[in-house]
Amino acid sequence: MPTVVQDDTKIWQRRDRKRQLAIWAGWFIGTFIFVYCFKLISDKTTWFFVLDAGKQAADLGSRMVPPEWGYMHDLWRPLWDTINIATIGTVIAIVIAVPVAFLAARNTTPSVAFVRPIALLIIVSSRSINSLIWALLLVAIVGPGVFAGIIAIGLRSIGFVAKLLYEAIEEIDEKQVEAVTATGASGPQILSFGIVPQILPAFAGITVFRWDINIRESTVLGLVGAGGIGLELSAKIMELGWSSVSVILLSIIATVVVSEWVSAKVRHGII
Repeated sequence: MPTVVQDDTKIWQRRDRKRQLAIWAGWFIGTFIFVYCFKLISDKTTWFFVLDAGKQAADLGSRMVPPEWGYMHDLWRPLWDTINIATIGTVIAIVIAVPVAFLAARNTTPSVAFVRPIALLIIVSSRSINSLIWALLLVAIVGPGVFAGIIAIGLRSIGFVAKLLYEAIEEIDEKQVEAVTATGASGPQILSFGIVPQILPAFAGITVFRWDINIRESTVLGLVGAGGIGLELSAKIMELGWSSVSVILLSIIATVVVSEWVSAKVRHGII
């Protein structure tokens, strides 16, 4: 906050001239990049369809009303498949993510130089690929159906669970571990009584949170043939059965709301 002397009067300034010019230059460069990127997008956009989007959305919405409630009878099985995809996929991810997390944490890995980088690579690889892409690959490998969806959800969830869990392991209180070690406890006993009790609340919260996310992600996997309610949604959109589509969308919203309520109750009970 410099002060400039002008006619023997000190004038307060928030920034000096050099810093102010740097800020203006930053704004100029940022504005130029924004305008340039907008021009690239604009050149590849058919603005006629954009301007007509409101009218088309209103027309589509009118076709969805009233919903074909009788179609709900055919959705219970796909909804059950969706819940199973999310639940079993989460369980598979947990089974794999827990050992990976212990191998990735600095205070529990057997080798910081060799084992930990491999565990971190597994975590990054899992988190880098979206579940929809995993599903596309797995549908091509194992064929369409619920099994491909389960494995896709599992592969996507490994990195999420393992990352948060290994961070929780690294943040444990080492004094408790030292106290258990001082009693002459073995390695498994140190793990069971010194580390696990400290990370158990975090582990439970991470698991429930990921299951809640997987419920939402599993609703769209059917769009690429990985089973669940998304498969029905894709079929009805191709058939232009918009009154049935509205029932499917309402069912998805209801399922997500219920899963959110369940996960919130479980997290509240744990924490």
